[in-house]
Amino acid sequence: MTDNPYKALAERLDALPNGFPPTDDGVELRLLAHIFTPEEAALAAQLRLTLETPAQIAARLGRDVSALRKQLKEMVRRGLITAGRTEEGLGYGLMPFAVGIYEMQVNTIDAEFARLFEDYYRQAFGKMVGITPQLHRVVPVEQSVRMDMEVRPFESAADIVARAKAWGVMDCLCRKQQALIGHPCEHPLDVCMILSDTPGAFDQSTTVRALTQEGAMATLRRAAEAGLVHSVSNNQQGMSYICNCCTCACGILRGMVDLGLANVIARSAFVNQVDEDACIGCGACVEKCQFGALSVDGVAHVDALRCVGCGVCTIACPVGALSMVRRPEEEVLPPPATEREWQVERAAARGLDLNAVL
Repeated sequence: MTDNPYKALAERLDALPNGFPPTDDGVELRLLAHIFTPEEAALAAQLRLTLETPAQIAARLGRDVSALRKQLKEMVRRGLITAGRTEEGLGYGLMPFAVGIYEMQVNTIDAEFARLFEDYYRQAFGKMVGITPQLHRVVPVEQSVRMDMEVRPFESAADIVARAKAWGVMDCLCRKQQALIGHPCEHPLDVCMILSDTPGAFDQSTTVRALTQEGAMATLRRAAEAGLVHSVSNNQQGMSYICNCCTCACGILRGMVDLGLANVIARSAFVNQVDEDACIGCGACVEKCQFGALSVDGVAHVDALRCVGCGVCTIACPVGALSMVRRPEEEVLPPPATEREWQVERAAARGLDLNAVL
C-alpha cells in the first residue's frame, strides 16, 4: 500500500462501483487533501461499504476503540464517511466521492475546493459518468404524464416522496460550486431533496432542513416550475434523494453539454409527444428543454433520441399540447431493483471485484 494517505484513499474510492478516476496531475489528491486530514484519509481508505461498528473496525485495524469511535463520529459530522444502524449497533462505512462525499460538503465548500473540483471535473469526471448503469436516472415531472399512462412507483417523483417517512432539503452543491468559480446559475438553490425511511430523521440535523411531506411536494413543484429536471439514484428501491438538476450546473447533466457525452443519465420510461392540432408553434417548450430535443417548424417536433423524458417542457406549454407517453417496452431498460444490484452491475461493467470493498 502507498505511504501517501490521499493516494490510498483515492485508489480505494476508485475501487468502489461509482469510481473516482485518477488524473495526470493528481488534482484528485489535492481535492481530498482539502477536506481530509492525513489521519482521516488513512482511516477512510481502510473502511468498507458494509457498515461496521467501532469495535469491529478497531479489532480489524488494531486500533483503540475509544479514540476510533471519536474520530469516526467527527468524520460523519463533516460528511467524510457514512453511518447507520446495524444489528450490532451504530456502524460506519466508506461512501463514494460522488454521489456521496462531494455532495456532503455543501455547507463548507469554498472557492478553493470549487476550483479543485472543476479541475478534476474537466480531467476525469467524464470517465465516471460515462459508464452504465448510470449514476442517476430521470423521473418525469408529475403533471407531464398523461392520466391514462401507467406510472410505476419508482418512475414517479411524487410517489417516491409519498413513500418516504422523513423529508429534508439542502442547497444544491452544484450551483454553489459554479457560483464560486464565477458561473452563477439562475435556478433556485434550496431544492436538493433528501429522503429517509426513519421518521424525524432530519429533525436534529445541522445540514438538512427538515420538511413535512407537504413541504417536500411543494419543493418538488417549485423545482419543476423553475425548469429543473428531477433525477434519482438509478435503482427502484430505497431512493434517498431527489436531485433537481440543470445542464448549466449539475455535475452529471453538464456532461452532456460540457463534455459532449450523450449517455450520462438514464432516461425515464417516457418520451414527449406533441398534439399537432393543439400546438400553436410558440416555441415556449424549446426554451425550457435543456437537451436540445425540441424544435419548431410551424409546430413543435420531438427528437426522441435526445429526449430524456423529464417532462419539464410540458409545464411551459401554454395550450397543453405536450404530454409524456410511455416509450415502447423494448426501448426501456428497467433500473436495478436495489442499490446493491446496481453496485454489482456497475462493478462488473468496470471490471472490479465488489467483494474487495464490501
